[in-house]
Amino acid sequence: MQAVHLVDDRNSVKLPFITLLISLFLPVLAGCGFNTIPTNEEKAHAAWSEVLNQYQRRSDLIPNLVETVKGYAQHEQAVLTGVVEARAKATQTNINADMLNNPEAMQQFINNQSNLTGALSRLMAVAENYPDLKANQNFLALQSQLEGTENRIAVARRDYIEAVRVYNTALKTMPTMIWTWLWYRDAKPMPTFSIDDAAEKAPKVEFNK
Repeated sequence: MQAVHLVDDRNSVKLPFITLLISLFLPVLAGCGFNTIPTNEEKAHAAWSEVLNQYQRRSDLIPNLVETVKGYAQHEQAVLTGVVEARAKATQTNINADMLNNPEAMQQFINNQSNLTGALSRLMAVAENYPDLKANQNFLALQSQLEGTENRIAVARRDYIEAVRVYNTALKTMPTMIWTWLWYRDAKPMPTFSIDDAAEKAPKVEFNK
């Protein structure tokens, strides 16, 4: 019985000692950048979620916008069809956080969204040829919402690009690079947006009346 009490006493001494070591060790890890990589990764993922949120918001506006334009410009079928098809392709490719390290899938997503931007530019250009459409309150409201969404997309993309820059920099700079070698071996650089400038310009639209 005496030996059992001795073992229990030793265990009772070890537990506070281990707790003390952990409490001392964790701040040291945090201070030397151990948590930097996963923290920056989560920030990049959160920023990407906001990009997707704003793209989805734009996608949700498009059906009503197309129907409104169709009511005044039914013979502009090629432009209307182009928007519908571009929206379908844009919604087919959805990049979740787990796929951010796939450059090919990421580029396809970006290209599809860029094509949709171009199709919407052509659709909005159509409105310039129809005064009654331009004065329609529903169209004006949708146009305002679309413009606001495009601004939000630009901000969300900017925030994501910055979050990725911080994360990628941490992977290849000291002291966080050490933790990449020792602990976070699966951490890979994330791709960012790379759209050709010409693809982002509103296309020139000419209609033969």
